[in-house]
Amino acid sequence: MLRTLYTALLTTQFRPLRPTLASICVALFLIGCGGGGSSSSDSSVEPDQPADANTQEVLLVGNNWDGTADILSVPGYTRLARINVVPDLEERKLEILTNPIRFAYYLAIQQLIGEGNDQLVDDMFASNDGKTLFVSRPSLADVVAIDIASGDIVWRTRVAGQRSDHMAISPDGERLAVSASTGNVVHILDTSTGDIVGEFESGDSPHENNYSLDGSKIFHASIGLIYTPFDSPILDTTKGERYFQIVDAETLEIIKRLDMGKVLEDAGYPNMSSAVRPMALSPDEKTLYFQVSFFHGFIEYDLEKNEVVRVVNLPLSDEAKDLPKIDYILDSAHHGIAINGAGDTLCIAGTMSNYAAMVDLRTLTYSIHDLGARTYWATTSEDGKFCYVSVAGDDTLSVFSYATDTEVARIPVGDHPQRVRTARIAKASLPE
Repeated sequence: MLRTLYTALLTTQFRPLRPTLASICVALFLIGCGGGGSSSSDSSVEPDQPADANTQEVLLVGNNWDGTADILSVPGYTRLARINVVPDLEERKLEILTNPIRFAYYLAIQQLIGEGNDQLVDDMFASNDGKTLFVSRPSLADVVAIDIASGDIVWRTRVAGQRSDHMAISPDGERLAVSASTGNVVHILDTSTGDIVGEFESGDSPHENNYSLDGSKIFHASIGLIYTPFDSPILDTTKGERYFQIVDAETLEIIKRLDMGKVLEDAGYPNMSSAVRPMALSPDEKTLYFQVSFFHGFIEYDLEKNEVVRVVNLPLSDEAKDLPKIDYILDSAHHGIAINGAGDTLCIAGTMSNYAAMVDLRTLTYSIHDLGARTYWATTSEDGKFCYVSVAGDDTLSVFSYATDTEVARIPVGDHPQRVRTARIAKASLPE
């Protein structure tokens, strides 16, 4: 019997499913309980890295449902390698199958968050020497370091609770911040060993993480219970505790904690969600641009004055206008925001409207680029001149020029691309 179940688990042909009431109830009970597990051992423009003849500038594209990472050349955007980030998948699935609690969470995450698919790569970064890939694997509730040349796992760290999510890497490459979704904490990992060397508390469902350019602070946000069907503003409190936090990266003390829904209400914008989604920081790190659940647009927030500057609405597609909130993917109206190197233009993934938007921050004029399928993330190039938008709905990556406001390339990638990160990879680690 066990062998039959295990075979079924390994060979399941996953496909998007509409959650049943029973699966919703199971997930609300399990995920809402805070995880029941223990841990073990762009937005903003990334800082320039020194040129190195032994490394190559690349793009990392995480193909979530494939369990692969594509390494694309920059420029040219040819695929240099495709890394299997789950070489231990059968071993991990056997662990899940033989643990009833883990198996229940696994199924709930698969159906309600993964749309019927395993979530095998949420976020990833490369080590500063370009030899190692760090990957968070949501369905497997862990983070792994993978040697790019061999494809072998160097270390694996289990996170608190039952799901790993967004990450950030410190500018010096020594620390990795990873959100443990159901554990309601952010772990700080030593990138050389995978050891958890610290953590800080978050709200429900910790999500986005960004290090400041000097590595002294972490900008973090939690998004609450985004998988519940209680999406009406009058039921907003059922979504749990959601905060934007600024954390001291050395002491891990919370310097600032804000309920952005309350901040927006006090500024004259009631009935907006407290769930801060992707965020982007201005080059001087004095201004925060962020998205919130269910909102088609973005908010500009002055971090020095602690006040809302502007709330900017962007258009909805015809399909999105008639879409009930319960059909928004994980409460996201938009999910992806990046800023150019000059700090005067935003690149936005209009997720439920299937577009990319380029917004001039001086005039708030914008252009809409219909990409025909669900957009998921936006990242600015290392030189600040291009925006990379993942199109999860048709397995492509779009490249936009900030200067010309045009799409300059469209590249096929793996199944359901989500996070896109810039990196430099050791040439010796790549196939010739």
